[in-house]
Amino acid sequence: MAKGLSILFLFAVAVVGQALTPSTFLTTVDQQRLRAVFESAQPYIDVASAHYSILGLKLLGVSIPKEQEACKSITSTLETDSVASWYYASTAAKALNNCKLSPGSAEALLSAAIRDDAAVADIFYAFLALKNLGLSVDNTKVAKSLLEALKADDSPVSNGYAFLVAAELGGDVSKFFDSIEDIVAQADEVDDKYLQFEGGLFVSALVLDGAYQLAEKVKKAPTISQDKVLKFANYFMSRKHVHQLKSAYHLLSVVKTLTTNKYHIPVAVTLASPVSVSKALPNIQVRVTDLMGSDLGKLTVMAETAKNLGDQGVVLSKKPFTASKTDSSLYEIDFMVSNPACGLYRLTLNVSPQKVDSRLIGTTGAEVTVKVITQVSVENVDIGVVDKDQTTAAKTTRMQYPKKAANLVEADSHQKIVMKFQLKDKNTGQLITAHQAFVKFTNLKTKEEIIFISEPDSSLTNTFDLDVGATSKEFKYTSGRYSMDLIVGDAVIENPFSWTVADVELTLPEKATEEPKPQSQYAKKPEIKHLFREPEKRPPAIVSTAFTILVLVPLFLMFALWFKLGVNISNFPVSLSTVGFHVCLGAIFGLYYCYWHYLNMFQTLRYLGILSIPTFIFGNRLLSGIAAKRKGEK
Repeated sequence: MAKGLSILFLFAVAVVGQALTPSTFLTTVDQQRLRAVFESAQPYIDVASAHYSILGLKLLGVSIPKEQEACKSITSTLETDSVASWYYASTAAKALNNCKLSPGSAEALLSAAIRDDAAVADIFYAFLALKNLGLSVDNTKVAKSLLEALKADDSPVSNGYAFLVAAELGGDVSKFFDSIEDIVAQADEVDDKYLQFEGGLFVSALVLDGAYQLAEKVKKAPTISQDKVLKFANYFMSRKHVHQLKSAYHLLSVVKTLTTNKYHIPVAVTLASPVSVSKALPNIQVRVTDLMGSDLGKLTVMAETAKNLGDQGVVLSKKPFTASKTDSSLYEIDFMVSNPACGLYRLTLNVSPQKVDSRLIGTTGAEVTVKVITQVSVENVDIGVVDKDQTTAAKTTRMQYPKKAANLVEADSHQKIVMKFQLKDKNTGQLITAHQAFVKFTNLKTKEEIIFISEPDSSLTNTFDLDVGATSKEFKYTSGRYSMDLIVGDAVIENPFSWTVADVELTLPEKATEEPKPQSQYAKKPEIKHLFREPEKRPPAIVSTAFTILVLVPLFLMFALWFKLGVNISNFPVSLSTVGFHVCLGAIFGLYYCYWHYLNMFQTLRYLGILSIPTFIFGNRLLSGIAAKRKGEK
């Protein structure tokens, strides 16, 4: 039953919280780390750093140290010819007390940036900078320019900026609000649990922030399904360990939005107690908060089911948690009241507010994983020696943990050492198996250790069978006295142990021959010599001579007939091309003879290539001359 529970535990930890309900939140430690990120930006060397740092500290409710110095830094690092710089500086100055920026010529620069062919981000910077500086803004012009800019670039990041601008505009902004659903549909889903936009944390936070701020303006819930909000929340929580200033601000901003808006507030259900429960520590505690770790008022927390991850048995159903008297966000339950067997369990929880709050989402199907650990006893331990051929019954001795055998166990290469034992759960009285059950032999003189595995059978009885002769190599053929230890451990066993069962005297055979030393893989390998097939034996010389004479007979016969008939060679053209062609042709025939006698194919082709060039030239000129002569005769 407990076999492989360690592996199951690792798997369970990896998949805990596969329900959409967030399983973590920004803890006090997380918020302190984010605060350190914001404070590390001081002294400010540019207005963007000042912007993210000051606004991040404001979101955490932390007072800004040395506000006047911060204001001076903003003023001195402001780039008066940059629209983005005016936005960062004006937003940061507005968040400080008694920090005023002189607009100067900023109004003309910022107003000129709001035009139809401008980028959405530039319109965002210019519009909010004008508002922060208290300068006049033409809302109609802004809305028109924004719509035109979105036609050129309707990416999620551009729409995120547009939502934030529309949330501050006057008049009808329904066109921007209606596009929220289409933009959210472009988000990428990961592992059926996370939802994010291409571009990561910044783009995802920008779109969600803008969507909910716009929803606040139009007083309508944004067209985002609850499942998608929870998946976005899971993504943001997976990025809570960021250390970059800009990312830290956007993370904190969107988490604040998801805890203060009027429409969707994700509930985080987190295991607050140790993952292990036992008879000594039977209670499970869960913390139910929003994403900032704030309590959600009085709640009813119900454990719907608790299933064993091994056999899927349900050990608990419809059991309410009890609210903690010291912490309003903590709820606990006695998990061991049903006396569950050791193993891993997944609890499915439902949360409902005692005072109806429709904003809360992710209140059903939250999951936490716990591990029931137990103490085990080792029982029915028998150890003995038996012959290999099994001609005689094994002589076994019953052992009691943690006592060591009084007598020495002796075995030689013709015998086996056998041991059987059972592990019993002290809580339930049931037999279990352990993921780790080893038998260790330690040479008492050299202290060398040899470890073997003990496997359980179908009756959950662990058996160990050591063939002394067959395992002599593992013992390096070293006879002598060894201590024999039983080692048992498991992720769900509270009292793992190592028990010296007995001392064993082994008589092992001597090593037969010296084993060759292993050769290095980089050592020189023996040369591979390829043996070609021997050529066929040539026929006797008389046969080849007779064959040659028979081949040459037609040639001699031709010359004899020419002599008898009389050969007219007066028409033979005497010229360089004629003589050259016939000489080259004769040379080719001679080459064939050389090939047959002693040349190989590659040598023959090389010489043939050389001879073919003059043969072609002479032959071409010879044939051209003959053709011209015949034409003249006609």
